[in-house]
Amino acid sequence: FAAPARLSRMMGALLPASLLSFRPSPIRPRHLLHAAIRRGPAMIVEEEDLGTDFYAARCDEEVQENDVDECEVPSADEFTVAILGDLHVDPRKLDDYAEGRSHIVPVLEDAASRGVGAALVSLGDLGESKPCWEGSPELYAGTTACHDHAAEYLSSFGVPYEVVGGNHDLEGIDEFATDAENLEAFCRIHGKPAPQFVREIADKTVLVGLTSTIFRGAKYTSHEVTVDDEQLSWFEDFVASKPAEEGWKLFVFTHAPPMGSGLRVLQENHVVNGCCWLNHSGGEKADPRTTRKFIELVRRHRCIKGWFSGHFHLSHDYEDSITFPTVPREEGPYPNRGSCVFVQAGVMRGGCSRDGRRQSRLLRGNKAGFEILTVNHANGGSVRLDATITYKDSGHEVGVYAHDHDEVDRDSETFVKVYSPSAGDGCYVGDDDSLSVDPTEGECVGEETVAWWRMSCGRVLGVYDGRLIEYDASTLAPLGLVVGADELDGRRVVVVGSGADECVTLPKKSSFDFDMQGAECASAEGEGEEQAVLLVDDESATVTVVQPNEDGSYWRKIVRNKMHRMREQRRVKAAAKWFKDKYGDDKDPEVLSSWGPYTSTVGQVYRKNDLALPAISTRALDSSIPK
Repeated sequence: FAAPARLSRMMGALLPASLLSFRPSPIRPRHLLHAAIRRGPAMIVEEEDLGTDFYAARCDEEVQENDVDECEVPSADEFTVAILGDLHVDPRKLDDYAEGRSHIVPVLEDAASRGVGAALVSLGDLGESKPCWEGSPELYAGTTACHDHAAEYLSSFGVPYEVVGGNHDLEGIDEFATDAENLEAFCRIHGKPAPQFVREIADKTVLVGLTSTIFRGAKYTSHEVTVDDEQLSWFEDFVASKPAEEGWKLFVFTHAPPMGSGLRVLQENHVVNGCCWLNHSGGEKADPRTTRKFIELVRRHRCIKGWFSGHFHLSHDYEDSITFPTVPREEGPYPNRGSCVFVQAGVMRGGCSRDGRRQSRLLRGNKAGFEILTVNHANGGSVRLDATITYKDSGHEVGVYAHDHDEVDRDSETFVKVYSPSAGDGCYVGDDDSLSVDPTEGECVGEETVAWWRMSCGRVLGVYDGRLIEYDASTLAPLGLVVGADELDGRRVVVVGSGADECVTLPKKSSFDFDMQGAECASAEGEGEEQAVLLVDDESATVTVVQPNEDGSYWRKIVRNKMHRMREQRRVKAAAKWFKDKYGDDKDPEVLSSWGPYTSTVGQVYRKNDLALPAISTRALDSSIPK
């Protein structure tokens, strides 16, 4: 684990040498701080390094400037933290991890050798979610072997480490029978007295971490990052005990970000699967109020200055890999993110990256503010300044992007495009005085269609990238998929009123042989006037009604718990093996599955007038992906 000799490197997107000193007031020169966000041209400075020799170079500068033999010891408010995104360690592919460590260890040594508070934080998802042992179907992630390996690796950086659990860290489903057993092993191996962590890294500066504790018990997708009620209650009490007015500054670490962070997300992955945000589907009790709880605490407690997360495997080269508490008025409405800067952390191993980058984060700070930097593992560990945040007072700060984010080729196949609504973005459609909405203006939905609107009940729906998406009514963050691109192709989206006045022309009973006893015209109290979302196919003269969920939401929680899916897949394989053992390898069986629950507007399993005829089908289906 020996660190390589420190090298001086050419750095991109840095400030001039005269501005590199990291002094208490301010971190960066005042002329850069007059606007909430200011973007200037990227600057290349030769022979400057904000990484391995940052504190040593500052010491040398002080000695030369003041003509003294020794520089002053850094004050107690200074700190450096290295932040690792999703590791997904694969014991068969360790080269990238060894290289990444060689880039970060000198940075931490530089800080620790000068008496600066230094630590390492891992954002979870420590192991590869694949079988890594030949001949065994067991997943590596979440196993004792995985956590032993990760603990050894994280301990080798030469400073104390903290870790939070991600959505894969309790995935040892063959080794542990329950989430509680898996969580106990996770905490024990990493020396954690509790799933959460607290570390005072500098004077009144605290690192706080929250862990995902539910995998087997996930109601929907196991890839949701769920902070349990006990941790959430603890966190609420903790932030309340550290008022900003008394000088406290908190930096929070979770695997996924909170809803309302404004960070770039993957629509085709985390949005459609319902696992973008902390407690995305409502946490332990599927209560959507717990999803919003995190951003509400950020808004209420100005002591929360930064929030770091991983989960998306995206690089730091997108501008919205960092979001500031406020934005210039000409760029949009006030986002209401308290005093918190949200930061996305990338990945170290190339095989895990969704856009080809290999990057980790650095956080440097003192009582005057902090800086966010990138360690580029694909470029010899070069360190780039990304943003400078300066405290104006206990509840207000100024953020400055350090470069133009022109590293991203928007025409590249690896570019991840994204859209989230914002007030005044020109894509809002609909008349607040009318129940009818024609968001596609009579045209069929296409890949370029972008529109969003508010339903009378307050829900927000939108069309983007050929899909119908639901967005959170408060933050306008994406919640999940309502209708996929394959279903929307060639159709129009229309919203019409469907309350009692609009229902009177319908026959009392439809062609189905059941009686809803007037429920087709019922409207839940307090949900506004009822509306129906229609998908219209003009060519076939068919109309599909997009029914809301029973809780009034529209986004489909269609991805089931991974543990149950894996066991079902094993049963299918067992059935196929049994067939071949009995009838020979020359015959390939068609293996179907039958399962529940079954969803229909029919209220009973059998028809009222003939109990021999099913009203809801239980026919078996092919559970594999269609070829």
